[in-house]
Amino acid sequence: MAKNPISLQMYTVRDDAARDPIATIEAVAAAGYRAMELAGTMGLSAAELRRRLDALGVVVSGAHVAIDRLEGQIESVIDEMRTLGGKYVICPFLPPQRRGDIAAYRALVPTLNAIGGRCHEAGLTFVYHNHDFELHQAGGTTGLHTFLRETDPALVQFELDVYWAVYAGFDPGALLAEFAGRVPLVHLKDMTPEPNRTFAEVGHGTLDIPAICAAADAAGAEWFIVEQDRCERPALESVAMSINYLKSIGRA
Repeated sequence: MAKNPISLQMYTVRDDAARDPIATIEAVAAAGYRAMELAGTMGLSAAELRRRLDALGVVVSGAHVAIDRLEGQIESVIDEMRTLGGKYVICPFLPPQRRGDIAAYRALVPTLNAIGGRCHEAGLTFVYHNHDFELHQAGGTTGLHTFLRETDPALVQFELDVYWAVYAGFDPGALLAEFAGRVPLVHLKDMTPEPNRTFAEVGHGTLDIPAICAAADAAGAEWFIVEQDRCERPALESVAMSINYLKSIGRA
């Protein structure tokens, strides 16, 4: 039996959504996804998108929101999330000028705590999503571990992306254990074999997805979010393959 609800990061189907957002959300729902993690509202107002999703029986699990908007327009973000009904406000990426050595990550800690504090006051949860660059070793640690140690656990949580963890040389199960209690969201992604590692449909690559799911359970994960940054076949076909695999192992 599925232990965690499955969401789709809509960045995966961004090209389809740019052409026809309504047809795209209908196709995602038809594939079996009952939740979506947003990366923008696909040209629709938050109210219109919520109306369309309600009609399909689909909820918003959370939304990726650029850090500059989180810093400068947090009240607008909160209002939008209240309309959409999502709980998790997620910082998805750091621009190059705001990352690098450990001092750069440490300098971001007050910013993340402040964003998290305002989200907490509004009844939302602020989450930081990793790529590989936060896991580059520097001085015996990483940027992501710096965030784990130095941000306020009551205000900042994490969305662990298992693909980028493996890409950076980490065992995803061990990393999930390190972040236990602070990792409500897990990006389920898969990887093609060496030497040209790239993105694969979940269950169709080299990662041990059942073991990752078990480690996520042990770490207290609430949601599994399917994402595929780039697809070699039509994106809607790829997302259907991913959820069908998760159904086959009792996870969807």
